[in-house]
Amino acid sequence: MNIWARILDKVLSGIITVGALELEFPGGVKKRYGQKLVNPVKANLTSAYWVRRIVLDPELALGEAYMQDGLRIAGGDIYGFLDLLWTNLRAGQKKVAYIPDMARRIMRRLAQFNPAGRAKKNAAHHYDIGNDFYRLFLDDDLQYSCAYYTNRNNTLEQAQAAKCDLITRKLAVQPQHNVLEIGCGWGGLGIFLAQSTGARIKGITLARQQLSVANERAKALGLSGQIDFRLENFRTTKGIYDRIVSVGMFEHVGVPHYRTYFDKVAKLLSADGVALVHTIGRPDSKGITNPWIAKYIFPGGYIPALSEILPHIERAGLVVTDIEVLRLHYAETLHEWRRRFLRHTDKVKDKYGDEFVRMWDFYLAASELSFRHGIHNIFQIQLAKRQDAVPLTRDYLLHRPPQKIIEAAVA
Repeated sequence: MNIWARILDKVLSGIITVGALELEFPGGVKKRYGQKLVNPVKANLTSAYWVRRIVLDPELALGEAYMQDGLRIAGGDIYGFLDLLWTNLRAGQKKVAYIPDMARRIMRRLAQFNPAGRAKKNAAHHYDIGNDFYRLFLDDDLQYSCAYYTNRNNTLEQAQAAKCDLITRKLAVQPQHNVLEIGCGWGGLGIFLAQSTGARIKGITLARQQLSVANERAKALGLSGQIDFRLENFRTTKGIYDRIVSVGMFEHVGVPHYRTYFDKVAKLLSADGVALVHTIGRPDSKGITNPWIAKYIFPGGYIPALSEILPHIERAGLVVTDIEVLRLHYAETLHEWRRRFLRHTDKVKDKYGDEFVRMWDFYLAASELSFRHGIHNIFQIQLAKRQDAVPLTRDYLLHRPPQKIIEAAVA
């Protein structure tokens, strides 16, 4: 074993105390870490290059090693390997690779700098992969955000319909309302709002392929006169709206632009209007985006803490009327996405190649585990300009049973 292998051996010896790992180093040397009477997760590093890379920068290199077949897992299940690592790292609150972590913290504001041009490019990187690809693992409505499981036995389709219904009730949408959706995706929520409330909907996105599908869906349902989907940055949006909603878009804004975002929401929202921001969140402030996620999946993305969001809401003159934290719902959503994705890896491989398959397997597994281990959750933040914009109690959220809309989704 060379010096890098010896360093990694020492690090793993100090980290793995729960469960067990059997790692084969280049040259055939096998080392076991953790509990003796537990069946180990078995892994293999194929070259000294990857050993060195992982020692120097594990947060970036681990995913790259798996993508490029430098890290091989017995049985091919990256989920169990990552779960073992996270269980031990979280249990001991341990950090590794201080230097790259410190460098990224120093550069965090620059990494989150997303002016209009860069935001459009970042959106295209992820959302313009191809609509057919997303159809392989999303629900029939193409909802690409956290579902809402009113029952653990819900199907993905039922849970996504329940999410749309919950948001509709929180917004208290009426037929006469004009609704703005910032980040409309493939149009699912906008169509749901239009059909269930009769309100007029404007949805904006930066992803051309999403926009094309959204408009096709609205036209096929005879909703073109009621829904207006556009390729548009929120910074340039004009008008006054009774309701504003944003689901899964705020993660792409970046901390340097939070003031701009909430100032714009305040400018666009009517005096008695209601807004809802649904975003992934973290329990601690001033985090950094995982470098592998930033490089390969969501460039420019950042998951905020409430302490980073709320000051900008206050400065914009908006009132927080409700906050709900959805725990573990996204873990269940991602679990189902990955299950469906793995059913179609042959199709994905034929079009995008082996490395792409492993990249998305790593992404979906790591993302699910981040919610399982409490690193991330979902915030639904309800906003208004007036304290009385929504009813005094939360009873209005129960104006119709969630099961009704869930049953309709699978009828």
